[in-house]
Amino acid sequence: MEILTSPPMDKSNGYEDNAATFIRCRSKGIDGVGAPSVRHWARSLPPNAIVLDIGCGIGLPISKALVDEGLTVYGIDPSPSMVQIFKQNFPDSPVACEAAEDSTFFNRQFDAIIAWGLMFLLPEETQEVVIQKMANALYAGGKLLFTAPAQQMKWKDAITAIESISLGAEKYQELLAASGLSLIEKFEDEGENHYYQAVKIKL
Repeated sequence: MEILTSPPMDKSNGYEDNAATFIRCRSKGIDGVGAPSVRHWARSLPPNAIVLDIGCGIGLPISKALVDEGLTVYGIDPSPSMVQIFKQNFPDSPVACEAAEDSTFFNRQFDAIIAWGLMFLLPEETQEVVIQKMANALYAGGKLLFTAPAQQMKWKDAITAIESISLGAEKYQELLAASGLSLIEKFEDEGENHYYQAVKIKL
């Protein structure tokens, strides 16, 4: 009897199949959208801070902005194609080809964590899991920066056409607080990306 198995779930949320398009979009110069804001945030971190970049892609321009500020970057991305190029771009930076919710890098701790353009690609329940995992992986006083629209909304991703979901600022603040993180700032960049900056509360 033939046993039917479901195809493995695409943990890259369609980005592996569309890697070439994404790479072309994000490789346009070192000062791509988001880089100036990330550099500004990086300068608020301790010298030689160790930062986890979740959904790092090929590392341009976000990981590069962090590395250029003298920080040690660890990367996570579920797309094998992206991870391969990340390794070429940053041979000294550890990187794991894993989904955020499954990553073994959460077994260690970091001075800071960034998730640029990732959170809203995940299902709501996965976003909640990832926020808690990020909180657990930060040292006391460690900083978190992630992007997601301030509005609670759903839309089709421009590259993959897969549904994206923003839980909205109120819900994100609630989840951060429940995970032991304090929201210290919200702001937007030149591309109208909405940022949440939080710090892990020192007990």
